[in-house]
Amino acid sequence: MMGDRAPLGIAADRARLRRVALSALAGTAMEWYDYYLFGLAASLVFNRLYFTDLNAAAAALAAFATFGVGFVARPFGAALFGWIGDRIGRKPALILTVTLIGLATGLIGLLPDFAAIGVAAPVLLVLLRLTQGIAVGGEWSGAVTLAFEHAPPERRGWYASLPQLGSPVGALLSSGAFALVLRSSPSQFDDWAWRLPFLAAFPLLGVAFYLRRAMHESPVFESGRAEPQSGAPALEIVAQVPGRLLLAIGTALIGIGGYYMFTTFAVGYGVRVLKIPETTMVNSTLTASVAELIVIACVGRVVDRVRPWRITFCGSLVCAAIAWPAFLMIESRQTSLVLFAVAAGVCTVSAIYAASGALLSELFPARLRYSGIALAYNLAGVVAGLLPFLATALLGATGNHVSAPAGIVVSVAIVSALAAWRVRSSIAPREPSATSGSALA
Repeated sequence: MMGDRAPLGIAADRARLRRVALSALAGTAMEWYDYYLFGLAASLVFNRLYFTDLNAAAAALAAFATFGVGFVARPFGAALFGWIGDRIGRKPALILTVTLIGLATGLIGLLPDFAAIGVAAPVLLVLLRLTQGIAVGGEWSGAVTLAFEHAPPERRGWYASLPQLGSPVGALLSSGAFALVLRSSPSQFDDWAWRLPFLAAFPLLGVAFYLRRAMHESPVFESGRAEPQSGAPALEIVAQVPGRLLLAIGTALIGIGGYYMFTTFAVGYGVRVLKIPETTMVNSTLTASVAELIVIACVGRVVDRVRPWRITFCGSLVCAAIAWPAFLMIESRQTSLVLFAVAAGVCTVSAIYAASGALLSELFPARLRYSGIALAYNLAGVVAGLLPFLATALLGATGNHVSAPAGIVVSVAIVSALAAWRVRSSIAPREPSATSGSALA
């Protein structure tokens, strides 16, 4: 039996649940704050200040390659922090991930540029990005695991959805921070203003660290301490239950990949190819982030009643259905339609994302849960991170501005729908008082 139940006397404590929820949200918000902040800086700052010995095109590629290093590092972080979380404890793993993310992000704000220290500047930037990527590899999975295992069984879906709120919160914070510093003069921006959003990571780290130090260890993990454990959980998952891992990756793929297609790809495609004003595309992502907050909060409320696999299955089909209309609306270049298309796409994948915490948690037993979620989420993230590149390449090869990106979204959505349907037939129905799921057949 793969299911497990937290001791109700512990998990139902309201004050403890609030602390767990706040600490989970604070860490994932910092994770996404770092993601969006680094992406903005790669476009606006790093290419000019850290890769100045290259021509403009090469500098831009180098800056975005530095951004991509973080994605490559994440599966290694998943294995490392999965081992810590499953063998030593959820709490120490989460304290370490948020500390590394906050320190690396803040130190970027203190990093001298190429003019000051030469080639050491981009080298150090890459090292800090690697640190961020490794830490992020264990952040979301740990936050979801802790929230899921602290919650009473009948509300585990709701609490497992709370860490996903970190995505729109992080997007709004980072975009707002950069919008403020962009009001400075160009010389002030290059000299010091761009550093301020990165330096803001230090006080954010203080808040997140305080919340995580005050939280309790997972009662599910504590109850399993007496069981003998050996070996690396990541290797055990790959060797013993590869099918379950593949299903988890499949269900997570559209929530992550669809988001990148409707934001990262859509913004670049709109500005570069369709010549839509930058402000319009940036406003579309900000509008979508506000809508995403509402969608995640609403869907999280019903996950425990509807079952996460149903939300993933139905959401994937809806995502496939709206892909062509959404990119046709972006193609129209009409501001209202562009705003609506991006918001509709983000809201659809956000509904799936809201259910992913509970769904992935149900797929793995407690002794492997942290590692299983981390590996599935981050391996799906590596694949999803390549989708905007693939869409750009297909667009250039075919010249079809709608079929290339829409076809990719439809293909990924079908994969996730099939994986969700397989999960449905593989996990035993919940008992009336439990939501933890059971083993795959």
